[in-house]
Amino acid sequence: MRTEADSASAPQGAPDDALAQATILVIEDEPGMRNFLERMLASKCRGIRLAANTAEASALIAETAFDLVILDNLMEGQRGVDWLREQRPQGFFPPAILMTAYADLETAIQALQAGASDFLLKPFRANQLLNTINRCLEGERLRRENLILQQELRNNVDLGRLRNELIGTSPAIERVRQVIARVAPAPSSVLITGASGSGKEVAARMIHTLSERAQMPFVAVNCAAIPHDMLEDELFGHIKGAFPGADRNREGLFTSARGGTLFLDEIAGLPVALQAKLLRAIDDRRIRPLGSERETTVDLRLIFAANTDLDRAVAEGRLRADLLYRINVLHIHMPALKERGADMFDLAAMFMDSLSRNLAMPKIPITPEVRATMATYDWPGNVRELRNAIERALILGRFTPLTATVGNNDGQTLAEIERRAILGAVAAFDGDREAAAARLGISRKTIDRRLADWNA
Repeated sequence: MRTEADSASAPQGAPDDALAQATILVIEDEPGMRNFLERMLASKCRGIRLAANTAEASALIAETAFDLVILDNLMEGQRGVDWLREQRPQGFFPPAILMTAYADLETAIQALQAGASDFLLKPFRANQLLNTINRCLEGERLRRENLILQQELRNNVDLGRLRNELIGTSPAIERVRQVIARVAPAPSSVLITGASGSGKEVAARMIHTLSERAQMPFVAVNCAAIPHDMLEDELFGHIKGAFPGADRNREGLFTSARGGTLFLDEIAGLPVALQAKLLRAIDDRRIRPLGSERETTVDLRLIFAANTDLDRAVAEGRLRADLLYRINVLHIHMPALKERGADMFDLAAMFMDSLSRNLAMPKIPITPEVRATMATYDWPGNVRELRNAIERALILGRFTPLTATVGNNDGQTLAEIERRAILGAVAAFDGDREAAAARLGISRKTIDRRLADWNA
């Protein structure tokens, strides 16, 4: 079985893959050149739109998110470089290739100052055009990938802990897998709930991996970890001059995730004032960068997560009711580790293998006694706490005692605690009821009687 610890969902692929996923806008007033570019690119990219002048181009970018713009410089009505210079301050972020028949230094300088990513001299051959396009798209991919990695570092994300599959065979996790398999191909938003450390981001990444957007970025944002006064800029970006210190255009994470998946964790941590802008982004897939005069479209999937009671957050005024109704289209609840039975032993073994390699330390045996202790512990920190326990054991060279189940039972009855302890101990000793009874300090007959009552 492929483990959950192998890779993150950063955008991958060769330049040709980037071109195949790109939506391109061509601005060219000469019909012959416009048709040539369409024939050259239509079969190689995801989509292509044509504009005969800058007025048509402005209308198109108001309704479509483009990954690349190819524009002529000398056109009737307005030069391409002047149009580009106007668009950048309005929140227009995609790379642009300027075509011109006049290769003078002044034009090249103007193009770079206006925000052009590359310069193409007419006449050009098809391979020159494709090489220039691939160079621009690859540079954009690397820039976005770097931004996403910086975001994960700011969120203190350990990529080694992020996994693409859910480990375990318990009924609880099998139900989660079944729901994920059904929702992944759909474009709808998903809400994932569960206690901290239960694997909400793992589930979100699995949805992304199984979707048609798998080759595009997966961007994770912990809304509670970013200062409130920075959240709007982080999500929606800004244009140069939007506020003191904004010395350049900066796209937000909504734009960085275009084509892929944006995962907003701890959604109840968003300021109420920002929730209205998020609601519009969900409904219309349109955002307005700070300081921008217009909205821009974004093509992405949204996945939300929370470890708190969202109905209570609505009642307390921390979460807009209309936002909750909008994000709760498809709901997945992640079970706590103590509800996953013998899954914890599979997870412990997986963590022991991966962490012993990472730390270059010998494995510590997970004995039946250790397994029995694990089975009777509450694991309030869930999978994250289990991983920490394994790492601590490797560093110390032994397992340290875990506090037994006392008073942290989330409203469980005594009968439920007894059932979990007995079933866990029997599983830990691979069905040896005598050993389980000795470990729990009860008689073998008690275990036999309880298992018969439970049909276990």
